[in-house]
Amino acid sequence: MARGESGYGAADIEVLEGLEPVRKRPGMYIGGTEGPQGLHHLVKEILDNSIDEAMNGHADKITVTLHGGGESVTIQDNGRGIPIDQHPRFKKSALELILTTLHAGGKFSDQNYASAGGLHGVGASVVNALSEELVATVVRGGEGWQQKFSKGKPTSRLTSLGKKAGRGTTIFFRPDPEIFREPRFSADRLIQIIEEKAFLNRGLRLVFVDEATKVTKDFCYPDGLASYLQSYLQRNKLEVVADERFSLDRADGIRVEVAFCWTDSTNERVLSYVNGIFTAEGGSHEEGFKGGLAKAVRNYISVHDCLPKGVKLGAEDIREGLVAILSVNVPGSVAQLQFQGQTKDKLNNPEVTAPVESLVRTFENTLNSKPSTAAALIERMSLAAKARAAARTASQSVSRKVGVSHRLNLPGKLADCSSTTPEKSELLIVEGDSAGGSAKLGRDRRLQAVLPLRGKILNVMALTEAKVKENKEISDLVAALGCGLGKSLRIDKLRYQKVVILTDADADGSHIASLLMAFFFQFMRPLIAGGHIYLGRPPLFRLRFGSGAKQEDLWAYSDEERDAIIKSRGLRGKVQISRFKGLGEMNPKTLWETTLNPKSRNLLRVTIDDEPAAVAMLESLFGKDASERYRLIREHAHRLELDV
Repeated sequence: MARGESGYGAADIEVLEGLEPVRKRPGMYIGGTEGPQGLHHLVKEILDNSIDEAMNGHADKITVTLHGGGESVTIQDNGRGIPIDQHPRFKKSALELILTTLHAGGKFSDQNYASAGGLHGVGASVVNALSEELVATVVRGGEGWQQKFSKGKPTSRLTSLGKKAGRGTTIFFRPDPEIFREPRFSADRLIQIIEEKAFLNRGLRLVFVDEATKVTKDFCYPDGLASYLQSYLQRNKLEVVADERFSLDRADGIRVEVAFCWTDSTNERVLSYVNGIFTAEGGSHEEGFKGGLAKAVRNYISVHDCLPKGVKLGAEDIREGLVAILSVNVPGSVAQLQFQGQTKDKLNNPEVTAPVESLVRTFENTLNSKPSTAAALIERMSLAAKARAAARTASQSVSRKVGVSHRLNLPGKLADCSSTTPEKSELLIVEGDSAGGSAKLGRDRRLQAVLPLRGKILNVMALTEAKVKENKEISDLVAALGCGLGKSLRIDKLRYQKVVILTDADADGSHIASLLMAFFFQFMRPLIAGGHIYLGRPPLFRLRFGSGAKQEDLWAYSDEERDAIIKSRGLRGKVQISRFKGLGEMNPKTLWETTLNPKSRNLLRVTIDDEPAAVAMLESLFGKDASERYRLIREHAHRLELDV
């Protein structure tokens, strides 16, 4: 067939074979390669395979070893060991088949694994494809076997290591620096992953070894989710209502475990898992939990008629301050798990909802057996309902006063854009009038609005929504965004598709950006979840080479990047280095070229890879306990330029 006028024909169709699709589009399989999320997802994939052995009664110990400066990891279990005999159809060992072929594994039926988190036969082969080096060692039947791989392809044959005691699988791998921008694992992040898995698998022993620091940590929790809940509460310094924590579980068919309590916080937090996999976006099991909880509480209130007169209790009032850990184990004989995407962020199985809801509805019996605790919880829920009703009334009153045009209520310092289409508009949040002046002159007035803030905004981590609304800078920001905050936030009312935090490239600028992100996390989290919050990256240095007609300007965003550019240029011409102390020092033309122009600027989207870790970090940075901040400053002060 002819290529035609477009020049597009059969010769342009690429066929990716083997593991080429993974290396070509790694983000489809691990969520991304720019930050730590995708890199550490590799560890989760191999670790989940070992945990599947433990979940099915074939292993009771897993060891994760971090090598050198974090460039490689080894995961070892004492399970049955990956089969090494030759596959009858493909004429290669099962070990090689699993590590070099997508959708090859022993978990597609329930014959070998009653339940499993790794379901698609993708995880191990994806890790192999994205590793510069991977070594698989298996001990089965008293004999050891080993095979080496690189970038998804075998570099050796399956080799016998002779007689070996014990049994199990050991996977060593080093991520490929061609794929990952920063291919070094974080010990803290690995510890967090391992501890989470230990909480979810009661009695399973997981060991972390850091060769560089000689640190060994042992994790084993016989109480499972109850220990997880207690750890979460302590880490986030939450006070528990009536000092009561609740645990429910059922083991028939679909196994369900849940530990939960109510706290003095206004936030609701449900951490949900299925077959050991964290489902960041919830799904059918989480819906079952929330539905069952609402029915249990409402039934109790109906029977005992204990709700104050005039109070209308909504589902969100029941769950305000709730912290819950939900774990569901679905055997393959009951259902094949259906997730959204390979990274398994959301469970789609509708048949999981009913068993979870059925169990949680029995919480009504717990309330009946503890009337004083029940009274404290109902009082807490009633107060939440009253506060929500008062906020709704105040909001409606303000809406009536403002009238039809919401633009009449915009803050005075906002230089709005001319576009009234949110999908095409963006808000640039800058620090101070000087930066605001440069940004207003340098921006695209049609699509870019500018809101200057006066210095550092309020630290909101320990404040209520009512207290936050009293702050002038925050109220101006909320008014500019137009979508409300907290429980009354409506994402469909957001006036800008992108909200860009644009602060100076120094310690103060980082502090202001962190305070803003803490605010968005605490009170406008849907904006982060929806991908609306960004960090702008203004350059720190201008490097000017040559002069006259041959003059060339290059931009560096860090000391390291500046040095790398100079080194790459060698001795070719002198270089003039200018350091920008703030956005206000840039003329509008330079600010447009480097930081505001959508075609050339460098924006970072703010995402929540790990919500518990994000909460812990924000508490460390901005919480009531100053000792944790002091520790962080002592450990990292050498990396910062501080004006003391």
